[in-house]
Amino acid sequence: MAGDAGDASGKRTIISGVNVATPISPDGKPITGEEMENLRIISDAAVVIEGEKIAMVGERKDVLASIDVGDEGVEVLDLGGKTLVPGFVDPHTHFVYAGSRENEMVMRLRGADYMEILRAGGGILNTVRATRGASRETLVDLARKRADVMLRYGTTTAEAKSGYGLDLETEVRSLEVIREVDASHPVDLVPTFLGAHAVPPEYAGDPDGYVDFVVERVLPEVAERGLARYADVFCEKGVFDVEQSRRVLERARELGMGIRVHADEMEYIGASLLGVEMGAASVDHLVKTPVEVMEEMAKRGIVGVLLPGTPFVLMKDEYPRAREMIETGVPVALATDHNPNCFTESMQIVISLACFKMRMTPSEALTASTINAAASLGLGKDRGTIEPGKRADLVVLDAPSHLHLGYHFGVNLVDMVFKNGVVVWRRR
Repeated sequence: MAGDAGDASGKRTIISGVNVATPISPDGKPITGEEMENLRIISDAAVVIEGEKIAMVGERKDVLASIDVGDEGVEVLDLGGKTLVPGFVDPHTHFVYAGSRENEMVMRLRGADYMEILRAGGGILNTVRATRGASRETLVDLARKRADVMLRYGTTTAEAKSGYGLDLETEVRSLEVIREVDASHPVDLVPTFLGAHAVPPEYAGDPDGYVDFVVERVLPEVAERGLARYADVFCEKGVFDVEQSRRVLERARELGMGIRVHADEMEYIGASLLGVEMGAASVDHLVKTPVEVMEEMAKRGIVGVLLPGTPFVLMKDEYPRAREMIETGVPVALATDHNPNCFTESMQIVISLACFKMRMTPSEALTASTINAAASLGLGKDRGTIEPGKRADLVVLDAPSHLHLGYHFGVNLVDMVFKNGVVVWRRR
């Protein structure tokens, strides 16, 4: 993660006159249960940034009294009552692909469901055809533009999956694209290999044969090149069953990758339990997850990444049971699931959906979109809160409080984005 956010070394910046809203986790662990609601709120606050890190957070009068603002190299930004929150962390995206699938929205409006579209050669396979035919330069350009939009909407770190190649060449190319964009863009990208996203046409009717190919050919190549920090699998009825998924994840773990699981989106076939048994970093979707599996996730501290945008675009009435998970003690995170079927880069709309469709409070949703999302990527010690020693990945909202994240929906509230202590986007 070497995104170019400028050089903040030796510089001291004071963000003054803001209302700070942040979860607190100095050890970087995810926050659970009632504590997800307990943000540190400081009205009329100031935050001191030294180089790339946060040095001080407190009430403005106390912070300014301790610093000579006339010193050379000190910049004071008085933001006049706006709200400062941690940069959003989006822990589940699929934003390396070519083509689009707006026609499938019309098919859904006329009654076709996700699996029907997939069986008809649409869905993931539609995007696979377009992505296989795209040059590396095209994929880099498209991915960079999507990262630009993420940044404008306040995302400073995102997980990025492959999975629209389903062959050796395109899967490797997709991961190389993620690496290239990460090296040249302010948004930090965490690469995940998702070769087991669907069964490609050349293996139609032979999912075991495709799993053999992924395990024996693709995963070793990805590992040898150091292209992925995590591996993921779409464990779902009609895609990959539990044993096929286990084979992929076990091989990935042998090769030194962390593991994540697409689980329980449409049916419960044991996918989330597989994630628990294997000690996954996260188990994602969780629409159909039974309470006994939630309890096991809570015991083991496995983050549940919820994706309310997906049932929204699929026009489903059933969403992940966030309230039940929080009460059970599951560390809950939120993500966009950005892909050509769930076409949004905005964690703000995800927060609104979490509030209105899953009954999370704005405070819980902010915790889920920052520290818990960062923890699911192994980055909680480094970012996700506004605390001394953390990276200065910060978002200024043009709003009087963080509650507007859920309340004022369908707009971009972001006024300014800091990455590693440097302003990398501002509205004006």
